[in-house]
Amino acid sequence: MSQAPTLQSRRALYIGGLDPAVSETTLRAAFLPFGPIQHIDMPMDYAQGTHKGFAFIEFVDSDDANEAIYNMDGAELFGRALTVNVAQADKMDLGSSKALWSTDEWFKEHAGVKEDEERAEREKGMERDSAMLKEKPLVG
Repeated sequence: MSQAPTLQSRRALYIGGLDPAVSETTLRAAFLPFGPIQHIDMPMDYAQGTHKGFAFIEFVDSDDANEAIYNMDGAELFGRALTVNVAQADKMDLGSSKALWSTDEWFKEHAGVKEDEERAEREKGMERDSAMLKEKPLVG
């Protein structure tokens, strides 16, 4: 099953602020009182050998997920306050808020203007070279 429809269905929750000692079993036990859990995903940091400090829980019913948010957001587990909210689909961050096509370079390249400028520059260079050859022959 694809992850995108699940994330938008409001049944999948993000749980952040997890202590390294928290296991999938512990997480299941903490959230099971709110309703049946369909799936738990704890992304692993393989270099450290532990989870990354957050998890995703998918409930069978969205009302159960809402109850879990209401009761568990800000609650403590293993001495750490949890952040519990509806999971969001991945958002790409390219490091800029400007549209790629708003730059002159992109426009010139995709409108063929850049190619025309490059062609004109090559032709100008060839004219300059031929003019130099007429002034000074290669064989002296």
